[in-house]
Formats: sequence, structure tokens, C-alpha cells
Amino acid sequence: SEVLKDIRQASAHMAKELNVVGLMNVQYAVKESKVYVLEVNPRASRTVPFVSKVIGVPLAKLATKVMLGRKLKELGLDKEIIPKHVAIKESVFPFNRFPGVDIILGPEMKSTGEVMGIDADFGRAYIKSQLAAGQKLPKKGNVFISVHDRDKRDIILVARKLKDMGFKIYASSGTAAALAKSNISAKVLPKLSEGKTNILDLMKEGKIQLVINTPSGRIPRLDEVKIRSQVILCGIPYSTTIFGALATVSGIDVLRKKKLKVKSLQEYYAGT
Repeated sequence: SEVLKDIRQASAHMAKELNVVGLMNVQYAVKESKVYVLEVNPRASRTVPFVSKVIGVPLAKLATKVMLGRKLKELGLDKEIIPKHVAIKESVFPFNRFPGVDIILGPEMKSTGEVMGIDADFGRAYIKSQLAAGQKLPKKGNVFISVHDRDKRDIILVARKLKDMGFKIYASSGTAAALAKSNISAKVLPKLSEGKTNILDLMKEGKIQLVINTPSGRIPRLDEVKIRSQVILCGIPYSTTIFGALATVSGIDVLRKKKLKVKSLQEYYAGT
């Protein structure tokens, strides 16, 4: 894609300009297909062992030899290795250790570890990464959807896929109205302050198997924080972004249609 092309070019330009020999860590941000560089520094990162395992090349060892004067070509690494399989790095967060903490992420480093899901396609690799991180995605059941106005158009595809897979949809009034315009029915749940049976009650009763809730803004509404905190207490899989919701739906679809299989890393490297 153009984004990957831009990232490759920017990385090469910075490495040459900074005269980096060995490993270089770059933090990129992508918004609307435009690539931004947040920071760049000459060091390794936690991504190095991940990439090494994905492509079957000991990058840290080779980088050390390069720093000591060896050439990449003589070490057998003179071109980029692009694997045929898909590998996904998923962060693990300690939210279940801190009841009441909002699960929305910001710029702070909150992850306590990382896991890898690897398979022939995105869906299967993603579902493996979620299982490894403790997110047990459901094959059926009920899903609660409540998204910010800016996400209402994009949530339609997610909701339609869930509906097609047989999930029953519960939603906030605003989200339900947006879904109804696309002929997707959803049961409206009252606000927490209205005193009727609400989403917190259903989660406590084990009647909700998945929650999709995108934040309303930088300072989230109190209802949202309560819902997202309850998700952790009840151990319910959740998504707080549209991209995360799309990936989750893709993973569930794979989980329903195919059995997950295990292969050795050597088999992945060989393309078998």
C-alpha cells in the first residue's frame, strides 16, 4: 500500500541522514493515509524480537555484527523479507487488576506484555492473538453497541456482519436510530440513570457476550466509564475503536467457519 511505501522510504531516508549503523526505532502515526513521524532514535525496541520471530532472522545478532563492521550482504540479508503469512502483535493490559479504571487508551504506556498470533490470513492470526491475550471472542450471543456520532456511519458494516452471523444487537438510543436507517434492528437499552433494566444489569446476568463502545470525546461521559469498567469485571470481550470492531468481527467469522490449527515456525518460514 501507499502507506507502507511511505514508511519504507521515510525509514531509509532517516537512517541514511542520521548515519545509523545497526538498529533504529521509529514511532509512526498514520491518519487518513498520511504518515507522521513521532520520534526516531538509534536503539532496539520490543518489536525487534517480534519481527525476528515472524521472518526467521535473528535481527539483534545481525545488527550487532553490522555495528562491529560486517556488511549485511555478507550476512545474507541484502533485501527485505516479506513473509507469506500474517503475524499480529497484541498488547496485554492489566485492567483486571485495577477495578474501576477506564479501559480507553491514551499516549501513556499501559501494556504489561505482548503476544503474537500467526497464521495464513488476517482473521485467523487475529483470533489467535486475542485468545493469547485473554480475549475469548464469542461465536454467538448478544452484543451491545454504543458509538460516538463520528463512528455511526462506520459501525453499520460491523453491525450488519454481526447480524448476519446470528448475533442479537442491543444498542443505545442514538446508535440504534443510526442502525435502523440501514434496516438493522437493535433493541434499545435505557440510560443508566433511568432506573430500568440497563446494560450493566444485562452484563452482570451474563446476557451480553461482546461490547463495542467508542468514547464520546477526550472527557468521556460517566455512563461510558461505568460500562467499560463493568466489561472488565464481567470478563466480556470489548472493542473501543471501529478498526478494533472490524478486526473482532473478522476474527469471529473465522472462528465460526474454520478450525484453528497450529504449525511450527519452521513450517511458516518454509511456506508449507
